[in-house]
Amino acid sequence: MRDRMRRANQGRATMADGHTHDSTAQQGHVGRRRVLRLGGGAMAAGLTGLGSLGLTACSGDGAGGAGGLGGGSGSGSKGDPEKAEITVWSWQGPAAELKELVPEFNKTHPGVKVTVQDIGNPAIWDKITAGMAAGGQGLADVLHIGVDYLPGYVERFPGGLADLAPLGATAHKGAFAAGLWETVCPDGKKVNALPWEANSAGFYYRADIFEKAGVDAEALQTWDDTIEAGKKIKAKTGVHLLGIDKPASQPDAANLFQTLLQLQGVFYFDLEGRITLDSPEAVRALTLIKTMNDAGLVSDLAGGWNALMSSLKKGTNAVVPYPTWFGGIIEEQVPAESGKWRVRLPPAVRRGGTTAATVNSTHLAVAGSSQHQAAAWAFIEFALTRPASQVKIYRGKGIAPALMKAYEDNVFHEPSAYFGGQRKGEIFLNALKAPSPAVNYTSDYARALKLVTDAQSKVLLKGAEPAKVLAEAAAELARQTGRKAAK
Repeated sequence: MRDRMRRANQGRATMADGHTHDSTAQQGHVGRRRVLRLGGGAMAAGLTGLGSLGLTACSGDGAGGAGGLGGGSGSGSKGDPEKAEITVWSWQGPAAELKELVPEFNKTHPGVKVTVQDIGNPAIWDKITAGMAAGGQGLADVLHIGVDYLPGYVERFPGGLADLAPLGATAHKGAFAAGLWETVCPDGKKVNALPWEANSAGFYYRADIFEKAGVDAEALQTWDDTIEAGKKIKAKTGVHLLGIDKPASQPDAANLFQTLLQLQGVFYFDLEGRITLDSPEAVRALTLIKTMNDAGLVSDLAGGWNALMSSLKKGTNAVVPYPTWFGGIIEEQVPAESGKWRVRLPPAVRRGGTTAATVNSTHLAVAGSSQHQAAAWAFIEFALTRPASQVKIYRGKGIAPALMKAYEDNVFHEPSAYFGGQRKGEIFLNALKAPSPAVNYTSDYARALKLVTDAQSKVLLKGAEPAKVLAEAAAELARQTGRKAAK
């Protein structure tokens, strides 16, 4: 979701705890999805096209080169963990925070020179793809990769990413939020990356609008309850419940749909890669969206990020159902509304169901072609498994860590003046502690996303029936990818 909504924007939002949140970094998520857009997704189409030309990464068979680690580590080698020059690719805010960690890292690894490069987002995805297609030539040693791209790189470029298991990654298996280890290690053997950022689904709302309508937002248990609340809010205040990019002018138009899926423990694909676009849960999710729209509760956010920012400033919507990172954006865009906003976890789809879902994440990986895999791993381990590193990053840019031990720091338990004294960090920590299944984006996520947003637009703009358009989307996805349906 997501992620993913963050266009190139150099603004910095000051958080309620006094920290700054780089909205450029946050907008990287929409950047990724914008790249995914063309022809069912530039990433999917591009990788498929490269694959058809016979371009595979590194050795292709996953065998290590001379001095290599084997096990899918490509043509690279382990190298000297204490004497090397390594390069790290990231973007904007995250890159700046990684640079800040280097002096401390060098206290224990003085012989490792680390150069962090801000490649930009979405430019980084094209650059990684091109490097992998060229057998790993020109790739950095450490690569910052979003959850929606990781499966594509792994599936299309065997050996493109080093296996971190032989380097010691499995020692940290239980250190991260639920479901994230299975995301980076789907076969239970090869560790493709290590989790960094973990964003939970959120439900940001205008407390003053709810109060004016006589609705208790914290009492909403389900999305059915929320729809009824939305009707009262619209009748008494004229404000819509929430907004959606109805014509799908941007790929992130399916954010709410995706959240409703994950709150039910499903996604576009199951863990075996079979298509679940037309599952009962998916039909339920899109039916809820149709019900909201038919009741006049959904404003149109056609235009993507700019439209969303405009709606915030105009107070068009009472609720913004976005992940952890969006709190800093609200503070930046409408600072005068301090005290009027609150946040909670989203209502369950069905009564008694979960309210927690990890809806996006980012990771650090080592290139399979790196000749300094051990030193690259040492830096990743320092950045992502050391609580002090993650706390420093959070204080600097508000990036929510996947590392659970980091949340023992007081910074995650401080009250937010902007959000009426709420301990915002604890709210999202509770979500990360909850059971959360792994999400299998697969290399065909971009194709699925395009079909889903098209189906949603038919429902919102033409009144189409959710079950029918989702069945059509699932059939088309099967035709495009050759994947089987889960049922």
